[in-house]
Amino acid sequence: MSLQDFFNQKTVLITGHTGFKGAWLTAWLKQLGAQIVGVALDPPTHPSHFAAAKLADGITDHLVDIRNQNQLQELILSTQPDFVFHLAAQALVRHSYSSPVETWQINVLGTLYLLEALRKLDKACAAVIITSDKCYDNVEWVWGYRENDALGGPDPYSASKGAAELVIRSHIKSYFSGDTKPVRIASARAGNVIGGGDWAADRIMPDCVKAWSIGEKVKLRNPHSTRPWQHVLEPLSGYLNLAIALTQHPGLHGEAFNFGPGAQQNHSVLELVKEMSQHWPQVRWQDVSTTSFGPYESGLLKLNCDKALHELRWHAVMGFQETVKMTADWYRVFYEKQSPICEITKAQIHDYTLLAKQRELQWAQ
Repeated sequence: MSLQDFFNQKTVLITGHTGFKGAWLTAWLKQLGAQIVGVALDPPTHPSHFAAAKLADGITDHLVDIRNQNQLQELILSTQPDFVFHLAAQALVRHSYSSPVETWQINVLGTLYLLEALRKLDKACAAVIITSDKCYDNVEWVWGYRENDALGGPDPYSASKGAAELVIRSHIKSYFSGDTKPVRIASARAGNVIGGGDWAADRIMPDCVKAWSIGEKVKLRNPHSTRPWQHVLEPLSGYLNLAIALTQHPGLHGEAFNFGPGAQQNHSVLELVKEMSQHWPQVRWQDVSTTSFGPYESGLLKLNCDKALHELRWHAVMGFQETVKMTADWYRVFYEKQSPICEITKAQIHDYTLLAKQRELQWAQ
């Protein structure tokens, strides 16, 4: 069965739908025919994909702070969702240093309040709670982290995501155990996602396009840091796959899954920028690593995604060059005003779906 067979006319609640990942997930589920209920604050950046693609059209859009427990609970219980995707978060490492209380409140208490609302939901519902690859206690070893590795992190953001995973695990064992519970929950861990429509501060791709669009050099704070770069549609396909699997396989309830590319796709920031130069005119950069003394950021991070392959038959389908090209193409359409943003977004979702089918990703067959 296709994704549309599962999500068409289903009520899907998305927290954080105005953010980077949330906007892409909203666009994809709209194409699948889902009845979307969005729960978020206003778009966190200007410009934003959510606004540029007019994604509020045709959905139910609620301006709710997930730190407001009563409002969130009332909304979930009145919506009676078939699926929940929890993406609302304070998602920036560097911002977490200046705003640790806000980071912990949103990432931990927000997750707890969502779980409490789901605890009162008396209908079948599959909930995928997205945390981050930075939830692991990263000691920068060369092999990928597995889902049962130690959680935690040296910065407020990473630590808050590890704590959110502990909240999820605790609540599932305490309140959602047993076959009679209608709500099934899993957590998803992915990170270092690139793609069109991201304008967040202190992320490499937004830094690049914002600088290059006005003819400036991009400043590289950590040019030799390596990450498992993946296009935003890759982990989203994993989240959709996981949500479907939760409805079919009770044994996946309470499990955590990594979603990322193969280990060979770890590339440095400098390699990413150089690859972008193949698709963007007048690319220039400046290495400021010796003069930039910001807060600590890890230099190496890898995920092991064997569990998703074995349990869900999910794997990434795009190579590094394809990922960068698709990202550059979206931003060039935006800055050169080649066509409406909603059209390039739809086209890239369509192209990704065809590629997934060609490369035998299960949900695309």
